[in-house]
Amino acid sequence: MSLIPVDKYTKILEDLPIYCVDIIIKNEQEEYLLIKRNNEPKKGEWWVIGGRVLKGELAKDAVFRKVKQEVNLQVNDIVPIGFFELVHAKNPFNASSSYHATSIVFMGVVDDFHKIKLDNQSAEFKFAKELPKEFTIQTFNGVI
Repeated sequence: MSLIPVDKYTKILEDLPIYCVDIIIKNEQEEYLLIKRNNEPKKGEWWVIGGRVLKGELAKDAVFRKVKQEVNLQVNDIVPIGFFELVHAKNPFNASSSYHATSIVFMGVVDDFHKIKLDNQSAEFKFAKELPKEFTIQTFNGVI
């Protein structure tokens, strides 16, 4: 698995939706873990952990990778609960078209939140009683 060179990824963003995962993690108080994004789309906004699935990577493996990468935590007991689609005017590489992502949404459990350490994709984190309003999940089983 490797990252796509920026010029190729920009072209892909212009022509195709991106396949992603988003991960919902709650603490013991039933609050959601949110990160404040440093990158487009949704730069400066509170959002859930997530990102694109790499070629050859299973969605569940992308969940483990993204949680470790973005907040330095190990997630357990992941369950797919639905999907989310985002069409946004801004994209990460100033492609000439909007950003379109289709994401499988997973629910996961984390044992120890004391180890949170953000990567450079996020400015800060918080726990919130509600998910971002735009994060409307089409559920598979009515979990949320």
